Order: sequence, then C-alpha cells, then structure tokens
Amino acid sequence: MRLVFAGTPEVAVPALDALIASERHEVVAVVTRPDAPAGRGRRLVASPVAERAEEAGIEVLKPNRPRDEEFLARLREIGPDCCPVVAYGALLPKVALDIPARGWVNLHFSLLPAWRGAAPVQHAILAGDQITGASTFLIEEGLDSGPVYGTVTEEVRPTDTSGDLLTRLAFAGSGLLAATMDGIEDGTLTAVPQPADGVSLAPKLTVEDAQVDWAAPALRVDRVVRGCTPAPGAWTVFRGERLKLVAARPLPGEDGLAPGDLAVGKNHVHVGTGSHAVELLWVQPQGKKPMRAADWARGVRIAPGERLGAADVR
Repeated sequence: MRLVFAGTPEVAVPALDALIASERHEVVAVVTRPDAPAGRGRRLVASPVAERAEEAGIEVLKPNRPRDEEFLARLREIGPDCCPVVAYGALLPKVALDIPARGWVNLHFSLLPAWRGAAPVQHAILAGDQITGASTFLIEEGLDSGPVYGTVTEEVRPTDTSGDLLTRLAFAGSGLLAATMDGIEDGTLTAVPQPADGVSLAPKLTVEDAQVDWAAPALRVDRVVRGCTPAPGAWTVFRGERLKLVAARPLPGEDGLAPGDLAVGKNHVHVGTGSHAVELLWVQPQGKKPMRAADWARGVRIAPGERLGAADVR
C-alpha cells in the first residue's frame, strides 16, 4: 500500500522505521506537527519524525491544523491507501479521515478500551497496572473508540518509569503496526469493535497532577514519581521552591516519620508518607541538573524540623 505516516515525537520513530523497512508498502509522505521552539535560544526545531523522514528522502507535511485546505488538497493528490498514525498530536477531522481508502490506523499505547486518551502509559503506572500493551485501531471521530485490529501485551515492571515503559512499547508496537498494515493489505485482518465495558480515560497529566502528596501511602508516592517521569516530572516543595523528584523507592517497615518529615543520613534521604517512608534517590532543584539526593541534602544543609511539601511555592 501507499502510506502516509502521521507522527511527531521520538516515540513514533521506531514505527516509521518499521514501515520504511517494509518490502510490501511505500511510505510516500509524513505528516507531523509544525516546527516548535526548543532549547535556551528557543529556536524552531523540526520534530523527530520530520528529521527521520527528511533523512530518508520522504516528503514532509507540517500543517498548522489538519483541516487546512492546502494540506487536505496535497493529501488528496498523494492518494494514500492508508495512513498509519503514532502520537501525531492533533485531532483529525472527518474530511481528512475520509481521504485514504483504508482509513487512518492508530498505534495506541494501551490495551483498548483501557486508557483512551493522551497519556495511557502514565495512567497505567499511576493505577498500578501489572500488564499493559499497545493496540492498532481504525480511527473514528470519537476518542480512541474505533474498532481494533490487533494488540501486543507488555509487563509493567516494578521500577518502570513511564519513559522506560513507553520506550519498550514503541518498539513492540512498531512490529504490530507493520503487521497490521500487512493484514489490511492482504485482507486477513478485520477490525473488531471495542467492548462497552472496561473503558477508562487517560487525559494528559498536568503539573498539578505531578505534585506529590506526602500524606498518601508510600506505594502511591512511588507510582506518582515513576508515572510522571520524565514528563511532566513529579515534584514537591522545599523552602518555598519546587524540588523535582527524579527517582525514589518505597522502604519496608515502620519508620516513625510523619508525612513530609525528612531523615537524612550520610548516604540517604528518607521522607515520611501516609504509610512508611520512601527513599529519595535523585532530585533536581530549580535551575540545576539532576543530582543524587544525598548530595543535594548535604549541599542545602537540612536543619532539624525542615520538611517537604509546604504549601507555599515561589
């Protein structure tokens, strides 16, 4: 089939690579989000998918909105048979959905109908799921509600961050998407409607969602830190400023620490929660690079009675 691939971030690149490598299909163009400012100079930078497509000599389309008439006209000219999608980042209007004869097929990083939405991997970790996966489905106008072509499963490991898990799913899902294109082309795959039961939503996490509540149990604190790493980044407050929590782990047993209380040793920083303590492993103060929590504690010279999680933030 003639394919137009839609995707934007690094996590979409393995799927693009798998389709470029396919001997059965041709990626004739790529659709991605417009160049965005990045870095200290805030200069415009092309998306990872755009960069990979340009390396491969593939035409790149960067509409401000996928309903722009110039983009739709070019898509009609290209005449794709199917449009595979991975983390494109914009809603596709019906007028665009109707152009490819075999529709737009999305690779979504959950086992649908679980975790429909923008942040399925983060929500799977926050919820404590032990198994997740990826699904390919035919895009409809509803939110991730279309019929499913296929799935792969992936274990959620106890120390997984959302970044760790998403990286594994990106590579496992790339094979699934390529196989889905094959099955659509040769007629061996039929999309199956999603069940009405088991629907859960995974909206994009906000900075507020990533604030650690030290009164919550240690298990919840651990999930928030892992689920919000690398983005939007779990955080707390120390001396009125945000302190990013890069890595932590729950500690077994009773510790006598109240929520937010600090116990600092030569090589450790423990924090009380609503159950038992967690150990901070890596933190990132405002304006600085990530550092070991014990090094941070020595540098700031934590005084007796100081704690994490005060309400005031500068």
